[in-house]
Amino acid sequence: MAGNKAYDAGVKEYRDMYWTPDYVPLDTDLLACFKCTGLPGVPKEEVAAAVAAESSTGTWSTVWSELLTDMEYYKGRCYRIEDVPGDSESFYAFIAYPIDLFEEGSVVNVLTSLVGNVFGFKALRHLRLEDIRFPIAYIKTCGGPPAGIQLERDRLNKYGRPMLGATIKPKLGLSAKNYGRAVYECLRGGLDMTKDDENVNSQPFMRWRDRFEFVGEAIQKAEQETGEKKGHYLNVTASTPEEMYKRAEFAKEVGSPIMMHDFLTGGFTANTGLANWCRENGMLLHIHRAMHAVIDRHPKHGIHFRVLAKCLRLSGGDHLHTGTVVGKLEGDRQSTLGFVDQLRESFIPEDRSRGVFFDQDWGSLPGVFAVASGGIHIWHMPALVTIFGDDSMLQFGGGTQGHPMG
Repeated sequence: MAGNKAYDAGVKEYRDMYWTPDYVPLDTDLLACFKCTGLPGVPKEEVAAAVAAESSTGTWSTVWSELLTDMEYYKGRCYRIEDVPGDSESFYAFIAYPIDLFEEGSVVNVLTSLVGNVFGFKALRHLRLEDIRFPIAYIKTCGGPPAGIQLERDRLNKYGRPMLGATIKPKLGLSAKNYGRAVYECLRGGLDMTKDDENVNSQPFMRWRDRFEFVGEAIQKAEQETGEKKGHYLNVTASTPEEMYKRAEFAKEVGSPIMMHDFLTGGFTANTGLANWCRENGMLLHIHRAMHAVIDRHPKHGIHFRVLAKCLRLSGGDHLHTGTVVGKLEGDRQSTLGFVDQLRESFIPEDRSRGVFFDQDWGSLPGVFAVASGGIHIWHMPALVTIFGDDSMLQFGGGTQGHPMG
């Protein structure tokens, strides 16, 4: 039997199979850039190859069942390593994955593969997913935004300027009737939209159905008095998908053109399902990014927000919170402009000054409004318009309701 042996059992170095510097990525490959910080003494090539292996076909040992498939076809490949400017500890690893590793139209499956178990790998001190290039062949399998920028403007009949909104304050504690009163005052005063805050769901002081009813009345009254289309982002995020869809149905019933979802705490499965529902029911979908800083704030570990923004555009949403640059929340201007472009444009070229590591072709996938919200007020308006342009939603919560003239 020894003469028929077809493989060598044991442990191999990852770089023997997954470090392929001569590989030229295919147009259909999904490309990823990781910032890697390995343990002292572990070669960069071994660390990078380990990331490629553990996020695709690899395991810690050689197994006989590898002979039952074409590993050369299915494996991820690290094809380039670059130094990180100003950081002697870390390096960038560029990895190509064949498109057939991923279920069509499933952001869930992409993230489960790329940022699953590999982040707990012992050879790594830190790992950060900096960017993904989604091939156009994969993008065509995703539903994307339920409406998109142009269709939303057409439905609301609002053109040539940013949309104006406000988060109702205080975010928690108001009764449903008083909440509806605040919505009416903001909409009647000239805002296009108002918004539930991310943690407004269905608490004892204000159950969701009561809030939806009073908000629906406020929207109708403001529309009748102004002659304009108005809306309120009714947060339908819930503990179960079944409850979420129940709230979505009622949001449509009370007359709001738009609803809201917390896409990270709710999860990509729920978000994609809700986006599909909104598309089929003619509703707009506002997306809040609650919990993002837990994932993206550490400069060496986690997932950069530009990746989360790209995934959201594929999963589905018509608005996405992006930070403000000038408000109370952290945000680098160049980096913010980089992922705002990923939300709105059809093609974005590589631009390292904005943190864009790959050319990204979005084809005909609709764009997403960038939402600036968090500690901004009227004096920020010139800077906000310069940074975000017309296709944005500028939200002044405390800046509106805290104004001395009410």
